Amino acid sequence: MSVYFSSLNSGSNGDCYYVGNDAAAILVDVGLSCRETEKRMTRLDLDMGKVKAIFISHEHGDHIKGLCVIAKKYGLPIYSTQKTLAGCKDLPEQQLRFIKAFEPITIGELEITAFPKLHDAADPISFVVSYVGLHVGVFTDIGAPCKNLLHYFKQCQAIFLEANFDEAMLENGRYPYHLKNRIRGGFG
Repeated sequence: MSVYFSSLNSGSNGDCYYVGNDAAAILVDVGLSCRETEKRMTRLDLDMGKVKAIFISHEHGDHIKGLCVIAKKYGLPIYSTQKTLAGCKDLPEQQLRFIKAFEPITIGELEITAFPKLHDAADPISFVVSYVGLHVGVFTDIGAPCKNLLHYFKQCQAIFLEANFDEAMLENGRYPYHLKNRIRGGFG
């Protein structure tokens, strides 16, 4: 009855998270190349054969860079909202599964619940993965905590929380002015 979870990567250069049990696992976001995702999973002794689905939080490149290749290579269904998947290019239509917020999806014995969050994307969502009373939250690109985030945060025993904002780093960083303003805007 173990739950395994790992951040394969987090940040502007790609997000990818693994959550699973002894029989099944999911990936949340695939912002790394297929080769890099496989390499990091191997290093952590995680079995790609256990991955049964991919869940996508939103359509930004740092969350979907390797999605098309890895989904096709392993024949994995891709779960997200219709608006999010409409913003992703070249995805195999037969593998797309549209989900709605607050309606749990079951993959093996894992239950995955999506909920809306604040972010500047078409229809951004975060996820809670549940297994035998344990809840793991995958909350990426958090611009500001909304009521949904606060509600699910309180239920989780483990959380991936990505809110990598630092005013000094942003101001002194090399991002263009329009991107700095977007990041400062409260939607991440």
